[in-house]
Amino acid sequence: MSSVSLDKNELQRRAYGVGAVACGVARCEPVGASAEEEFVCWLESGCHASMDYMARHTDLRMDPEGLLPGCRSVISFAFSYFYPDATVESDVVFARYALGDDYHDVIRRRLGEVAQWISETTGAETRVCVDTAPLLERYWAVRAGIGFRGLNGLLIVPEAGSWVLLGEILTSAVIEPDRPNKESCGECRRCQVACPGKSINGDGTIDSRRCRSYLTIESREERLPEGLNLGKRIYGCDICQEVCPWNRKPLVSTISEFAPRNEIVALSRQDIVEMDQERFSAVFRKSAIKRAKLSGLRRNVISH
Repeated sequence: MSSVSLDKNELQRRAYGVGAVACGVARCEPVGASAEEEFVCWLESGCHASMDYMARHTDLRMDPEGLLPGCRSVISFAFSYFYPDATVESDVVFARYALGDDYHDVIRRRLGEVAQWISETTGAETRVCVDTAPLLERYWAVRAGIGFRGLNGLLIVPEAGSWVLLGEILTSAVIEPDRPNKESCGECRRCQVACPGKSINGDGTIDSRRCRSYLTIESREERLPEGLNLGKRIYGCDICQEVCPWNRKPLVSTISEFAPRNEIVALSRQDIVEMDQERFSAVFRKSAIKRAKLSGLRRNVISH
């Protein structure tokens, strides 16, 4: 374990330098009993739908030290991906987070620079995590004080809203922790009312079986549920964010890789129906949309 203290001001400066809009630190320790119980209940109720990976490595989700032996600090970062609406009119709409390059690669590369600085400065071990590691990201972001979990399950950063993506650096360096964020949505229920699938449970969790985002991205069923009308939204669903009061004045991203790509926003329904695998791979190169696969996008277009 590193005993060298890390300059928090310099950490913040470097976080902003790689494009983060918020950065905070939490002491690495097992998650609280209430967080563990909530997660287990969510799984047992089947709200993770077919995402079986969510039920794996539960022990690691409950204690980040399993991901990095000797971990003493969890540093949480938020990156805005919001760009103003693209000017191209189309009859299909993709979730805003997916209009640019794949955030996994972008954030991992940027946080890698910060992790390298931490190691060089303190001699500590580090591990960068971006979504794919079994880590309760929003729990740690709240513990690190950078935001609070909204009713729709998303992290809301007071200065930036919810149009943010998260990343973490686990480190054996001992860093003074920040105070957990205690804010909440209060009595606001706009997202819950607006959700077309009524998938927002009301306790900060989502029933994926009714969530348009799950159904259009993660589900591998050949057809969508009978009677489901996606409208133009064929990949993901941003409705709960669009109605959120915290997003009235969104913080525009400074990360060029997140800017909407013309070859994506200009696509039409007919383009997708007629698309072959070669063109799919070319258009969605370095794109998170690849996760839905060509068969998934085509299903989303023709199933209703």
